[in-house]
This record gives sequence, C-alpha cells and structure tokens, in this order.
Amino acid sequence: MATQFPEPPRVGMVSLGCPKALVDSERILTKLRSDGYGLSQDYAGADVVLVNTCGFLDSAKEESLEAIGEAMAANGRVIVTGCLGQEAEMIRARFPNVLAISGAHQYEAVVGAVHDHAPMPPNAFLNLVPESGLKLTPRHYSYLKISEGCNHRCSFCIIPSIRGDLASRRPDAILREAEKLIEAGTRELLVISQDTSAYGVDIRKEPRAWKGGEVVPHMTDLARELGRLGAWVRLHYVYPYPHVDQVIPLMAEGLVLPYLDIPFQHAAPDVLRRMRRPANEAKVLERLKTWRAICPDIAIRSSFVVGFPGETDADFEYLLDWLDEAQLDRVGAFRFEPVEGAAANALPDAVPEEVKEERYARIMERTAAISAAKLQAKIGRELDVILDAVDDEGGATGRSQADAPEIDGEVHLRDTFGRMPGDIIRVRIEDADEHDLFGVPV
Repeated sequence: MATQFPEPPRVGMVSLGCPKALVDSERILTKLRSDGYGLSQDYAGADVVLVNTCGFLDSAKEESLEAIGEAMAANGRVIVTGCLGQEAEMIRARFPNVLAISGAHQYEAVVGAVHDHAPMPPNAFLNLVPESGLKLTPRHYSYLKISEGCNHRCSFCIIPSIRGDLASRRPDAILREAEKLIEAGTRELLVISQDTSAYGVDIRKEPRAWKGGEVVPHMTDLARELGRLGAWVRLHYVYPYPHVDQVIPLMAEGLVLPYLDIPFQHAAPDVLRRMRRPANEAKVLERLKTWRAICPDIAIRSSFVVGFPGETDADFEYLLDWLDEAQLDRVGAFRFEPVEGAAANALPDAVPEEVKEERYARIMERTAAISAAKLQAKIGRELDVILDAVDDEGGATGRSQADAPEIDGEVHLRDTFGRMPGDIIRVRIEDADEHDLFGVPV
C-alpha cells in the first residue's frame, strides 16, 4: 500500500513595494517551500497569509495597511513583514489580531512565525524546491540583489533607518546565485540594491575565489563576471560615482546591457543640497557626453522629485533646462511626499499641492517629448528584443535592451508565430510613440 503523506500547510503571499522587497519575498517563499509548505494563490486556500509591506512613503504605508486589512478580512491569519514592520505598535493598534510582525529582511523571524502558527505535520515531503529557489517574476528574468542598506543620508529618505547601512553580499555567492538562475531559465539579470555603485566598499579587502581566480567585491568586477555568464545584465540604482565610468566600456563590449538606472532626483544645486545629495549636475552632463561617445546606444533612465521643500520656480526651470540638455531616455517623476521620520519634513517653504501638480504635469510633458523624439530615431533600425508575452495570433510584447520590465517602455510585435516568452529575437522597428516601439522579426 502506498504511503499517504499528510497535506502540508499552505502559505499565501502579498508582496508590495520595490524589486528589493520582491527578492525578499522570493527568499522567504523559497525557504518555506524547502521546509515543505505548499503555496496558495488565494486567501481561501491559505493556512496563513504573509504580507510583505512597504513603508517608504505615506501612500505606500496606506497601501500596505489596506493590504493587511484585506488579508485579515478574507483570511484572518496574517503575518506582517517588510519595511512597515518597523512600526509594529501602529500595526498592532489597527490590527490587534495579526499573528506576528517583523521588519525588512528578517527572513528567519518570518519563517519562524510561519512554523509557529502553521506547523508542519510530521513526515511531510520536503524536497519541493528547485535549486534556483522560488520566483515571483516570469521565468526568463530575475532580480539579483547584491547588497542591503545604504550609507547615504538623503533628507527625504528613511531607508537607512529601516534597512541599516550598506551590507554587501560576497561576490562569489552572488555569482553562484546568478549561475543557478541562468541554469533554471533566466535570460536577463536585473542587478538591484539601494546603491549599486557602492557595492563592496564595506568588504573591499575580501576578494573571493571564483572559476580558478579571484573576484574583487567591486561593481565593475562583479558586472564583468556576471556578463561572462551569458545572460543580459541590467544595472539599477547606480549613483554616478567616478568609478561608474569603468562600466561603460563593458557595455560597449556587450558584456553588460547599455543601460544605467541613475536616481538623479533633481538638478538644481540648491535643491540637491537640501536633499543632501551631491550637487554636480554640470559635471554629470559632461560625463553623459563621454559615456555616449564610448557607447552610443547607452540608455539612461532616472527619477526626479518635484515640489521638494524650498523648490522655487527658478529651481524647477533649471531642472527642465537640464533635462533638455541631458536628453535622458527614460524618466519617472514623483511629487514630493513627506515620509514620517525623514529630515526633509522639518525644512521650511513647503510647496503648495497645486504647484506640485502643475510642475509634475510639466516635467512629464517635457520628458515625454524627449522620449518620443528618441524613439522616432529608432524607426528603421534592427534591435534585439526579449519577449515577455506572446499570443495565439502572432502578436508579442517584449523589451529592447533600453527597457527594464515594469518601469520602461515595450516593443509590440507582429508575425511572431512559434516564439516563446524569454526568446531573444532580432527585430526591425517600424513605428514608435512617446513610450513604446512597434516592429516585426527580421
């Protein structure tokens, strides 16, 4: 008679916030799955629900609280983790029956809470996890977190108080994880952290053995070794430190995607000083010219905050003029929003909400025009595109090397019969709008 194993408890997950939080969720689920737990796609089938929260902005906190409330109403057995977990008393006051609360990247505490409140029955079958771990992203791309925390003290940000100072992972451990992801089908690695450029400054004297040699814990060396693994490598959250110049030749060689995600936040010197960020906007423009001379196809994406306390009309006009000269490929903008615990809250000269809205509309209009012109220039060119979705009628949606998932544009294709998500194909661009390209396989 065949052995009958008891049904393992099932865990539901709601993951909010940035890609770094998504990686935390993947690690938690990977550990729980390796412990034998099942996964539930809905509240009804879950023995316990994990809510991985975001606490960066007040609006994100409210979204997290709404998610906790929804999980409590639909299931009632909820464990809260993530950035908002730092405010456990507030969560308890609103949801006194939450089972457990832990902060960001406290994996052991989360897993321990699941074991406490949904214990595994004896003799459950445990070997349920692929070597690459569990993923919440499509099979063909993966976020690769290289460090936690941040050494900056920007006045608008509370990340260091939540996640601590920079703590870099060993380079050999990162490369082994990348290898496993690629073996499991990943075609694109999205390198993330709070400050990718600062990777390794805390462990700079600790090179590690790798492939018969050594790898130094430094962004350039890590990027080079990741590029040699054969997948697309995309760098996010890169501060424009001088040594970033060393990565551009790797892009020209094809080892790393010609793409940099740089959070400039603003350009006006007075605003940057109040933000406690380097005020070197003129030098950055010169470096952009140099980077484009070395690697003409490089795409630069960034994000900017409008309506920061003390931002004058002149400051905002300076930002618009700077953007005209910088000609960034992808731009996101945010209206300044006070974050509890941030030093910027104490700054004088708050910008009225209606002024924030007007400036937000203007910066989005300006950057959309720049994007449209840049994309129009690609009509007639042939580009490599990674497919994210295909349909039964020959249509497909993908991304060029200049487009990260979720935050950038897409390439919409026809006549892609027989293709699968994750395929990288050569495409001729036929048309463009403000954000997307349209083309056909060659």
